[in-house]
Amino acid sequence: MFASLTTPRRLAAKLFAAGAIALLAACDPAMMGGVGGNSGPKIDATRAVPVALLVPAGSRRSGDDVLAKTLENAARLAIADLDGAQIDLRVYNTAGNAATAARQAQAAVDAGAKIILGPVYGEAANAAGVAVADEGVNVLAFSNNPEIAGGNVFVLGPTFENTASRLVSYARRQGKGKIFTVHARSVAEEIGRDAIASAIRSSGATNAGSASFELSQQGLVAAVPTIVSQAKASGANAVFFTSTNDGAMPFLAQLLPEAGLSPSSTQFIGLGRLDIPREALTQPGLQGAWFALPDNTLYTNFQNRYAARYGGTPHPMAGLAYDGIAAIGALVEREGSNALTRGALTRGSGFAGTGGIFRLRGDGTNQRGLAIAQIRNNQVVVLDPAPRSFGGAGF
Repeated sequence: MFASLTTPRRLAAKLFAAGAIALLAACDPAMMGGVGGNSGPKIDATRAVPVALLVPAGSRRSGDDVLAKTLENAARLAIADLDGAQIDLRVYNTAGNAATAARQAQAAVDAGAKIILGPVYGEAANAAGVAVADEGVNVLAFSNNPEIAGGNVFVLGPTFENTASRLVSYARRQGKGKIFTVHARSVAEEIGRDAIASAIRSSGATNAGSASFELSQQGLVAAVPTIVSQAKASGANAVFFTSTNDGAMPFLAQLLPEAGLSPSSTQFIGLGRLDIPREALTQPGLQGAWFALPDNTLYTNFQNRYAARYGGTPHPMAGLAYDGIAAIGALVEREGSNALTRGALTRGSGFAGTGGIFRLRGDGTNQRGLAIAQIRNNQVVVLDPAPRSFGGAGF
């Protein structure tokens, strides 16, 4: 795999996180789609609302205990920031395991929890949702896997569909709507490819085709000439990559221009954060490339407040825990006894969160407001700011 490559240097993997949250001021109804109804337990909004936080501590996997602690820290920071609503946070360790997550979710509900925040991993989140579905308790998982969304399970993580839709729509408006997709032959990147294809169909852009490569050094090198020839023959004016900087993207950015597919004549677009890690900004092949990112001002706010309270830098997923708790608190304050029903959670106007606006959809997925950025002269330049409300520019 690419971990063995030395040229260019393997770039560290990071995700993005986020800043503060509030209900967006609007009176529109809950979003349409997915399972209907207004399921969810009634609560006593005059008392502290029991909320279960399921974290992956105890898994023995590298980093899971640190992730668990930073998720709890971020959730408690959100509780401290609430104005009015009271949250009784109860933390349960899942060991990153689906069966354990199901048992812990059921134990949490048996102990009075009215909503579940977490778990992290898709299989664990799905199992937790199934375990408490008959009680009508909703699960706000940290996963970004749309396959587990639906019913009583909502995913808080940024989805490929949301990112692809934002980027494809922007590309079409800029006259770069004839899009060729390049992806590795892996489950994740094929899901990314499908999300891009769906966004192209929905936006009225043109699908110029796609090319794939085996996810290995030898496979990528062998595929480069074919990728270049197919992209050129397609007449595409934009190439959309599903790979990220902790995988094949640094090598694609180097090898494709060397083989004649230049970012100066064809717009490069990344489904992942092309600016992470920071060293990626110096790659010649990424100069001019577009990608999406949340509101950096809000993220920096959250990061600074976390550091002031706990020291150090929060895990990139910590913003999701803050968002989940703070959204729950805001709903409790506004919606009273119906705060944790499906209707309240999927309110169409959404929330102003730590990385910008977001809302939960009726199908269990989410929609987030993202900015469009470009790498220019080794710096990140925002071309189109993140929208501040749903229904306007950027959606």
